[in-house]
Amino acid sequence: MSDPGPATPAPALLRPDDPVRVDAARLADAVSRPDDVDAVLAWTVDASAELPQPGTGSTTALWSALASVAAADVGVARILEPHLDALAVLAQAPGPVDLGPVRAGSGSTWGVYAAEGPGARLEAREHDGGWVLSGTKPWCSLAGSLSHALVTAWVGDRERRLFAVHLRGDGVRPATGPWVSRGLAQVVSAPVTFEAARAVPVGPAGWYLHRPGFAWGGIGVAACWWGGAVGLARTLWEALGRREPDPLALAHLGAVDVALTAARTSLAAAADAVDAGIDGAPSAVLARRVRTVVADAVEEVQRRCAHALGPGPLTADEPFARRVADLGVYVRQHHAERDAAALGRDLRAAGELPW
Repeated sequence: MSDPGPATPAPALLRPDDPVRVDAARLADAVSRPDDVDAVLAWTVDASAELPQPGTGSTTALWSALASVAAADVGVARILEPHLDALAVLAQAPGPVDLGPVRAGSGSTWGVYAAEGPGARLEAREHDGGWVLSGTKPWCSLAGSLSHALVTAWVGDRERRLFAVHLRGDGVRPATGPWVSRGLAQVVSAPVTFEAARAVPVGPAGWYLHRPGFAWGGIGVAACWWGGAVGLARTLWEALGRREPDPLALAHLGAVDVALTAARTSLAAAADAVDAGIDGAPSAVLARRVRTVVADAVEEVQRRCAHALGPGPLTADEPFARRVADLGVYVRQHHAERDAAALGRDLRAAGELPW
């Protein structure tokens, strides 16, 4: 093969040194104290005001920002992403949403809680001209630190509806655990108990799970995973720059590049599709496909870095060890073979040869 010449510049997607997406100095300050959740949340509110929303023509810039933050610190990105997702949901809601009853404003910090679990059920009912929530919601990340959340609750036996709630209001009790995770240790995800807590509906029943932005938001999470893997790969790059790499190390580096480039290409194409307004079943297929491509790339990068670098950085490099642990927990939002099976089901339901 002939000499390919100088490397071409990286595509615009996922360039963390681009100040248009993330203010580098302020990001560095947030990353310098990632365990200070209140400080990171304050930064999140400010940063979110400068970032676009998905599907508005600048999805590449949005996902670049998420990946850029994750490349610097996965935990900080894990805090930023749901806040941005909540703002996007509110912006996409059909009809006006009066958040006054739950005392939400421009300085609010948001989570999105839509998970279900055995033995936990949150129900909504109308009361005195409004709505109240009662029951338990599992997997509520940072509920003890955030001011507000968008929460799905059952409004009957078969339908769920989205509601905005004040997490510090009456009738809301976030648990502090159990949370023994070594990764994302500061992002405590625990149940929240609601006892006739006041809530504001956001969209009609069923809207949240079927809106176009549901799939788009899932790909935004994958952009964070991608950025976390970029952070690992940079440690490998720097390590190989300190010595003459042997053929095995170069093979690991090449495999990491292939994995990351494939994932970046998938994210870039998805961003274009989102800005073109992809919706319905095609958007669900796109999200499952991209999330699986990125999750597989993350696991490949994790494996290659472990083989190439050995135990040294895991035991002596605190940022690297933190990133490995944080990313290992975060990427498990992808459900591996179960999500692959769901993709296969969606492809068969579409009834068209996809390749």
